[in-house]
Amino acid sequence: MEKENGTPPIRSNLDTYSSKIELAYNGSREDLDPYVPADHRPLESNTSSFGALAHLLKASLGSGILAMPLAFKNAGLVVGVFATIIIGFVCAHVIHVLVKTSQQLCVEIKKPSLGYAETCDLVFQNGPKPIRKYAPYARELADWALALTHLGACCVYVVVVAESFKQVSDVYGGPDWSVTVFCALTLVILIPLTQITKLKYLVPFSALANFVWLASICISIYYCLRDPPPTSSRNYATSISGLPTFISTSLFAMEGIGVVMPIENEMTKPHQFLGCPGVLNIAMSAVVVMYAFVGFCGYLSFGEGVRGSLTLNLPQEEILAQVAKIMVACVMVLSYALIFYVPVDVVWRRLQDRIPARGHRWGLGALRFFGTLLTVALASAVPRLELFMELVGAVCLSIMGLTLPAIVETVWLWGKDLGPCHWILWKNCLIVIFSIIALVSGVTFSIKTLLETL
Repeated sequence: MEKENGTPPIRSNLDTYSSKIELAYNGSREDLDPYVPADHRPLESNTSSFGALAHLLKASLGSGILAMPLAFKNAGLVVGVFATIIIGFVCAHVIHVLVKTSQQLCVEIKKPSLGYAETCDLVFQNGPKPIRKYAPYARELADWALALTHLGACCVYVVVVAESFKQVSDVYGGPDWSVTVFCALTLVILIPLTQITKLKYLVPFSALANFVWLASICISIYYCLRDPPPTSSRNYATSISGLPTFISTSLFAMEGIGVVMPIENEMTKPHQFLGCPGVLNIAMSAVVVMYAFVGFCGYLSFGEGVRGSLTLNLPQEEILAQVAKIMVACVMVLSYALIFYVPVDVVWRRLQDRIPARGHRWGLGALRFFGTLLTVALASAVPRLELFMELVGAVCLSIMGLTLPAIVETVWLWGKDLGPCHWILWKNCLIVIFSIIALVSGVTFSIKTLLETL
């Protein structure tokens, strides 16, 4: 009797418990299944791994590759090769750190993709309580570092275009104008070009520019290898005072962190971006080899007279060399129009809410107009290509390319897993110290050189 009286409650409790488990499982199946960001990305995000590799190579093998001989001038042939490998490794590592942190954050907060500034912001928001209040500042710093980097690159492009056309003009009996005047003349092309608000209208020109760019690089390498002097005629190593300039120029040339997140966000299989071999490792390995090769050959061929863009050292009297200069100038004009979108977007997001909706079109047009005037004015005021590259590399890329990714990883892993003996913390401290040294020394030497030229 006791068994009969005790059985129903037990069975009833078991049935109730089983039903609760089943309900909980069915009701929260989405919580139990792992969140895969790639499955929730829009249909437009359909870039393959090979396509992502092509985009990353195209973005990294830009104008910076022609600046590497100048970097080697400040380091020497042997030191330049090893230093390029080291800086390439550091750049690849911080990009890996940023992308990995962003991917892990996407899984935790269940978002399909995140940009650079968004990653910095949300990492601080989800970090230790004492630093969550600094999240807006991290986002602002990332945004403005990205904007200033691209603004500085626009100034570099203006100077390259102006100097290229000046050299061609001098050879063929054109007006004897200064580089400053040629910088001002670029406004004739840049003002209408920067008023194009739809990127799709620039895509055909961008595709053509890629082939033109490759041809100009091949022509430059041809002249470097045509009759090279013996390596003994060049410095194998320079004084330590040249290393800050080498680091700043190399960071400007090599650091493509601004385009990494957009490329990764468009991939159908983002997990293939990292890892071994992975899109990032393949791209950065190719970039380091190409940059070291061009830097070595360019400095070996032109020595202490090497310029900020390798094409500016090509022979004045040969038609093929002049064609290369014109091609580079045309590519730079198109590249300016594309890169100019970034600082405009950063500024416009902060202005559009203060302007009535009916005035948005005119407001954006005015912003593009005055932004173009600003970059050309800066290029005209200091028409020294080397100084722009050193300053942009020292200030913006030291912050955006090294400091922020190291800090973001540290904040993200704080209280989770910083590795045995907190080695990740110590590693990131070294990266931050290295970036601060590069920033301070690079800016100091750039300002010193600027004062000497005035």
